[in-house]
Amino acid sequence: MWQSYSNGLLVAIGLIMAIGAQNAFVLSQSLRREHHIAVALLCILCDATLITAGVFGLASILTQSPLLLAIARWGGIAFLLWYGSQALYRAWRPQALRATDTSCRSLSAVMLAALTVTLLNPHVYLDTVLLIGSLGAQQPMPGAYALGATSGSFIWFSALALGGASLAPWLARPVTWRLIDIGVALMMFTVAAQLLIGGL
Repeated sequence: MWQSYSNGLLVAIGLIMAIGAQNAFVLSQSLRREHHIAVALLCILCDATLITAGVFGLASILTQSPLLLAIARWGGIAFLLWYGSQALYRAWRPQALRATDTSCRSLSAVMLAALTVTLLNPHVYLDTVLLIGSLGAQQPMPGAYALGATSGSFIWFSALALGGASLAPWLARPVTWRLIDIGVALMMFTVAAQLLIGGL
């Protein structure tokens, strides 16, 4: 159980921590104290829904087809290695994460923007549904894996929302994201190795 949970936690955090539109949006809302708690909760809810659908939807399909399971496993390994390599590349060319200045908006406008950033981003489906889902289908306890992945989302977005203002000077330094990307690469390579060894 704990192995499946920790795998889900590490994969989710590794994927979520990469600099992207969703993270930048959540952090910018936190810096402005503009409905930042609601935005974080919405992102967590979306992640939980997509993770659960991916893990259990793909699990039922993959378990019925050894060929699809093998394709998902090797595809997951390839993607994890590619993602880890991209993180290492970014570590050599780190960028700061900055918030953009906008005027105060209503809750509905902010939530609509958060949904747009979350659901219209193709990487959300590639990472959350396909990658996390296919990896979860191969775990001894998919439910524990999904809970671990959801916990990773909860931890990360809560940290951005609640600690965004205090972390802003730290997050604005490129060296910080260099260390984060190196950590992401190590997580991705570790999970890829687990999948490779477990399938032999």
